[in-house]
Amino acid sequence: MNGAASAEMNAFVRVAERGSFAAAATDLGLTPSALSKLVTRIEDRLGVRLLTRTTRKLALTAEGELFVTRSREILASIEAAEAEVTAASERPRGHLRISVGTAIAKQILGPALPAFLDRYPDITAELHVSDRQIDLVAEQVDVAIRSGALGDSTLVARKIAEATRVICASPTYLEKRGTPRLPADLLQHNCLTLPGPAWSRWPFHTHEGINRLAISGSFTSDNADLLLDMAVAGLGIARLADFMVARAVQHGALVPLLMDNHVPEAFPIHALTVPGRHRAPRVRAFIDFLAEQFGRTD
Repeated sequence: MNGAASAEMNAFVRVAERGSFAAAATDLGLTPSALSKLVTRIEDRLGVRLLTRTTRKLALTAEGELFVTRSREILASIEAAEAEVTAASERPRGHLRISVGTAIAKQILGPALPAFLDRYPDITAELHVSDRQIDLVAEQVDVAIRSGALGDSTLVARKIAEATRVICASPTYLEKRGTPRLPADLLQHNCLTLPGPAWSRWPFHTHEGINRLAISGSFTSDNADLLLDMAVAGLGIARLADFMVARAVQHGALVPLLMDNHVPEAFPIHALTVPGRHRAPRVRAFIDFLAEQFGRTD
């Protein structure tokens, strides 16, 4: 593939993402008319219509959807190949697109990013915070940080930490309601949980093996950060990832509970990248930095 073809693909992908010639032209430093002619040239060469043009917006045809998907894959492969060739000598630079879940974004990555960008002044960062699963190629993400077991994937995964779960409550709550000494005591307490039965059955060691105790309370949220805030505020007892509660425990805002009985259920945290892209200096530098930061929650 020559440089002109890859440039055309990149331009078309940008038009598809932005939904208008004007917005894409601004990004690419072209005029809208020049960009429109470029897309027309691609359509003429392929003999198919890639975009449906209206006065208000652009929409991809079925052929356009296919062309965008394949173009993204090809552009990612080109970038990966270039990264492999230049990784040994190039200093980290360029734009870094990161996808991360809400809990890690707030507790680890958000506080640490200023130090990363200060260390690497030639890198700019774009952070997308969401707990949904994403397509790294389709959404042009360099690094996704995800917790839990990995499914079958062609992505390159580097384990950057292993987390566990901690049951904890604030001193204010414990002064008011008492401290549970045995797992069964939790049945008399206000327990804060994520929605779903799996999150309201907390595991404990017993003589017969692991028993999952069904707990309940006055507050449930699909946002673990909000559960942390509620626990610190004294609303009840929560079971959360250790990296989320580390600062609060260290500063005395939360107290770990039932540590002799509780099953902490360790789970991995991975940095995921598209094959080849993990060798890009900016990506490699960021993943190395992540591995450092997961050991610094104080």
